[in-house]
Amino acid sequence: MPTKIESSLPGPHLEQSRKAGDVQPFPSGRITYLAPLPLPTPLPPLGPHIGELNDVYMDFGVGSPQVFMWQITLGGPFSGAFMIAFIFPPMIGCLGLMFGYDLAYTWEFVVDFFFAISEYAILGGVSSLLIGLAVWHHNHKKRLQIIPTRFNRQRREVCFMPEDATEPVFVPWESLSAWVIEAQGATQYGIHRQYGMGIGCQHGETLTSVEFPCFGLSLAISHWEAIRGYMEYEIHDLKSIQDPLDLQGPNDPPHEGLHTFHNARARMHQQIRDGQRGRVSGFFWYLYHVMTLWTIPNHLTEWEVRRLQKMAPHALPEAMRLWSEPLPKEQWAKPSEELLRLSEQVRQLHKRQPRRPITEIFAEVQQLNPTGKRRA
Repeated sequence: MPTKIESSLPGPHLEQSRKAGDVQPFPSGRITYLAPLPLPTPLPPLGPHIGELNDVYMDFGVGSPQVFMWQITLGGPFSGAFMIAFIFPPMIGCLGLMFGYDLAYTWEFVVDFFFAISEYAILGGVSSLLIGLAVWHHNHKKRLQIIPTRFNRQRREVCFMPEDATEPVFVPWESLSAWVIEAQGATQYGIHRQYGMGIGCQHGETLTSVEFPCFGLSLAISHWEAIRGYMEYEIHDLKSIQDPLDLQGPNDPPHEGLHTFHNARARMHQQIRDGQRGRVSGFFWYLYHVMTLWTIPNHLTEWEVRRLQKMAPHALPEAMRLWSEPLPKEQWAKPSEELLRLSEQVRQLHKRQPRRPITEIFAEVQQLNPTGKRRA
């Protein structure tokens, strides 16, 4: 779930006038601004941190439980213990035979080594499992205390609920800032790169923001594109931003679960029959799911979803609740002329130069419109 990015990374300077395409350098990297204004990008939208989504608002901050997290929590300790106990001893035995040791002596050594190391494998596996379950329990309980950032596309506003605050902060959508942080540093293991995406606003002297780490620049922009696409009526459901592998059928629930496992297996077999995938690939698909305890993570994901639905969510402030009520269509806010004009210029320029980084296109469009109103 989104949090503050590591404190070693500098934060954006929103007290200065910023706009999409601006770059703020610092000694070990740079901050690239994606908004304001929220201009379109060509990257596919991806929204794992998005929770509830309907015709009025979208919650950003706590997404649905994912099968992969249970696979890591359960399958990681099991796979590690299995490899230590059953893979390492035969490997050492093979090395012994390669170096000329007697077969009987090697077998006796492998058996003794197995019984000696299996205790450590079990202990390490159980310890890793308990640590993983403790982390899950902490994050699971934390959901009760989180009030997500809410995007209301009918009002074209964003609602933040800062920590320890009693009243929410409402920000016009087109004045919201969004940025991507890129940083790198040298370590004894090589060059270490960090990426993060953030959204926020300057509220008086306080920076109100939501930030989270990403695995790359393109992924960070895809997270932002999911938000922008929803607010501009280009995205209307969770499937389009949370199911990139298309593993949810038309009648399946919007979250991951047992249905995604069955759909993935059926697709894998169909691809083998069509010649799009080899049988070796199918073998490793089965091996991966066996080592991650088959469908147990999928069942646990469905159980967690049901549990979250039954848990009483954190009470929303009255102002936020009233702000979230739907409006008559004639009262819906409209995008500004400036946003429409600049968005069209971005699309046309990207169409002519599809390989050019979108952030450079943002900067050029802003240079072509020097009289455009800068937003804080």
